[in-house]
Amino acid sequence: MTLPLPPLSIDATLVPFATVALAMVGVTIFLFGKVLPSDGRPPLLTQMVLALAVLGGGSLLILALLFVFLNPNGTDAWTWVLMAFNFMMMTPAGIWFIGVVVFRDRRIRTDSWFWPATLAVVTTGSEALMGILFVTGSASAPPGLAAAFAQGLASIWFFWSMAGVMSALLLWAPLARIERRALLALTLSAVVAPWVTAFPTVGGAAMATIMTLVFVLLLRPLLRGDMARGEVGFLFGLAGAFLAMAIAGLSVAATSGSTAADLGFGATMGAVMGVEIAYLFRRFYHGMAHAPWVARAPDEAVATEWPAGRPNPTLER
Repeated sequence: MTLPLPPLSIDATLVPFATVALAMVGVTIFLFGKVLPSDGRPPLLTQMVLALAVLGGGSLLILALLFVFLNPNGTDAWTWVLMAFNFMMMTPAGIWFIGVVVFRDRRIRTDSWFWPATLAVVTTGSEALMGILFVTGSASAPPGLAAAFAQGLASIWFFWSMAGVMSALLLWAPLARIERRALLALTLSAVVAPWVTAFPTVGGAAMATIMTLVFVLLLRPLLRGDMARGEVGFLFGLAGAFLAMAIAGLSVAATSGSTAADLGFGATMGAVMGVEIAYLFRRFYHGMAHAPWVARAPDEAVATEWPAGRPNPTLER
């Protein structure tokens, strides 16, 4: 019996682009490590601006590479790639220098969702562009705009790159046991998501198995009432995320993988994964409403509630 696998073919022409893609995932994880300081203090504004500039430059580089696929014989195609690469290398340094002068190395506000949401949107958008790039590059003929978005958002390149980023954040963020199990299940859903569009029966069964296991694991503490108020709300959000993914996956199976269904499934998964990234950043910087852990009063205050990267013992079950 042959194990059904989602499309993951890389020919010689795609090797350089695959190398760039893997390097960019590594750069993203490296940047996230820099804006999650190990001493528990919120990062500097200049650090955040620099990280966003690099991620934004990476998105421009992907767009330039996409232009190469769409116009391979154009003399301007590789010029745009070189310009995007120069932007990625030089502009962040200039923005950082300006930020040091303008922001005076102040630290970010940890009681706001602005930075977690911004990082999540920029990261999700960059990885989505990478999925579209590889779908376009591996096609014998450039697909239409709708097909490129649908196939790119439902591709293994998008899902697995996001899963890699989320896995790193799961290792670093201080989470209670309930949160860690639930968010790990969402990350595993991103791993099996390519099978939903390539082999709906296999992918649907895998997604259903993950959903069942996570809710079985969380049912016991829920029935015992051994949860904080914030954790109950968190579980409602988790249930809503799984419901949205299940409906989107069923639409793929019901329509035999139509462009609209693939686009809806990819967009739904992208939204869920983006929210998970934002939540993990927020959790690291602030904690939950009933247990904030980063000191937010003077600018240079150091968190003392518990070390960065370790779960709060009071939230463990």
